[in-house]
Amino acid sequence: MKKSTIWLLTIVMACTFLGLLLVQIMYLENMVKMRNEQFSETVMRSLNGVASRLEQDETRYYLDKDLQGAQLNIDFDRPLGGMSDALPDITSPATSQAPSLPKIDLTASGRVGASGLDYNDSYQRRQDILKGQYLYQRGLLNEVILSILNQASDRPITERADSAIVGGYLKQELERNGLNIPFEYAVVRSSAGLAYKTSGFVATDGNPANEYAQVLFPNDPVNKQNMLKVSFPTKSKYIFSSVKFLIPSFIFTFILLGVFIYTIIMIFRQKKLSEIKNDFINNMTHEFKTPISSISLAAQMLNDETVRKSPAMLKQASTVINDETKRLRFQVEKVLQMSMFDRKKATMRLDEVDAHAIIDSVINTYKLKVEKFGGHIEANLDAEDSIVNVDEMHFTNVIFNLLDNAIKYRRENVEPELKISTSNIKGTHLQIKIADNGIGIKREDLKKIFEKFYRVSTGNRHDVKGFGLGLAYVSKMITLFNGTIKAESDYGKGSTFIITLPLMQ
Repeated sequence: MKKSTIWLLTIVMACTFLGLLLVQIMYLENMVKMRNEQFSETVMRSLNGVASRLEQDETRYYLDKDLQGAQLNIDFDRPLGGMSDALPDITSPATSQAPSLPKIDLTASGRVGASGLDYNDSYQRRQDILKGQYLYQRGLLNEVILSILNQASDRPITERADSAIVGGYLKQELERNGLNIPFEYAVVRSSAGLAYKTSGFVATDGNPANEYAQVLFPNDPVNKQNMLKVSFPTKSKYIFSSVKFLIPSFIFTFILLGVFIYTIIMIFRQKKLSEIKNDFINNMTHEFKTPISSISLAAQMLNDETVRKSPAMLKQASTVINDETKRLRFQVEKVLQMSMFDRKKATMRLDEVDAHAIIDSVINTYKLKVEKFGGHIEANLDAEDSIVNVDEMHFTNVIFNLLDNAIKYRRENVEPELKISTSNIKGTHLQIKIADNGIGIKREDLKKIFEKFYRVSTGNRHDVKGFGLGLAYVSKMITLFNGTIKAESDYGKGSTFIITLPLMQ
C-alpha cells in the first residue's frame, strides 16, 4: 500500500472520529442544558407553592384573630316551635360563605304553631336575620383583608414564615414535584439583610445559576419585601447522574480511537520494516555478488593451462578464492548470528577477559588496513583495572565492527584518525571510547543507528558496504554483557562510541 493511501485513510478516519466526538459532546451539552432547565423549572414551581402556602397561612392567621375577637349576640325573642330545628345555627361564627336558606314546607296550612303567627311574617323575619348575618360576615372579611394590607408587613418575618414551617413546606413541595435531593435555604430581608438561614447555606452571588430565589408575600411594600433563597449542594451530582448513561459511548469511542491509532502506527512500522528489508536484500545481494564474482573469475583462471603452469598465478588465484570465501562466510555468519540472537538460541561463553589485551590484538590486526588509507590508530589504554566478564569472541567482534565502521564512513581526501581510550568509572566500570574523524552522524539518525537493518542515510547505496547489522550486533552484545553503549557525533567532523562494562569484583 502506498504511503499516500495510508495517509488519506488516516485523515478520513481521524475526521470521522473527530466528527463523532463533536456530535457526542454537543449532545451531552444539550442534555445538560435541558436537565438544568428542567431542574430550574421544578425548583421555581416548588418555591411558588411554598409562597402560596405561606400566604394562605397568613390569611388564616388574621381570620382566626378577628373571629376570636368578634361576639355575635343574635337573640330570637320567640323561637318558633317546629321551625327551630330547620334553622341554621347562627350563634357560631360564619365562614366567608353565606348560610343557605331553610327549606319551608309550603303544603302546610297558612298558620304555623300554636302561637298563630303568620307564616309570611316568620319567613320575612328569618330573611332579615340571614341578611344581617351575611352583611356581618362580609364586613368581617373586609376587615381581615384590610388587616393583611395594613398590618401584615409590620409583623416580623420570623413569625410570618417560621424557619421550620418553611423547611417543611420546601421539602413537601420539592418531593411533590419529583425532586428529592438535599437543599439549603435562607430568608433575606430587602432592607435589613439576612433573617435566618440553615447551617449549610452559602450565598452564591458570584454564581447565581446554583441559587434560586422567590419573593415571599409579593403584596408587601417593596422596601419591606422578603426573599426566600434556596441552594442545592448536590445539584451538579444530580445533573451528572441524569446524563451518565452517555459515559459508555465516550469510553467506546476512545477505545476505538486508541485501536485506530495503534493500527496506523503498526501499519507505518510494517511499511518501514518492509522498506528496510528491501534495502537489506539489495545490499546483501551486492555484498554476495562481489565475492562470488571474484571466486568465479579465479576458478576460470584455474581452468586455464597457462595459469596452472605458473606457480605465482596459481597462488594468486587460490589466495583470491580463499579470501573471498572467508569474506562471504563472514557476511553469512553475521546474518545468522543476528537471527539466532533474535530467537534467543545463541549461547554465550562468559569469562574473565582482559579488555586491554583484546583491544591491542584488534589494533594490531586492523592497523595495516588503516595505514592503507594513510591513517593511524592512537591507543590510550589508561584504565587501571580492565578485567571484564564477556564472551571473548563476541567482544573481539564488537571492537572490530566499531573500527570497521570508522574506516567505512571516513571522509574523502582526509586521512582517517582513530583514537581508542579506556578509563575506570568509580572503580566499578570500565569505559571504552572509540573516536574517529569521519563523516559523522546526523542528530536524527543517532537514535536509530543501533536498530537492525538501519543504515545512516544510505538506502541502496553500494559505495559503503554492509547490511545495517553491525551496530545492531554491537548493541546486542554489549547488552548481553550487562553494559551500555551510546554514540556522540558532530556531523561532518566525526563520531565517538562509548562502551561501559561492569568490572569483575
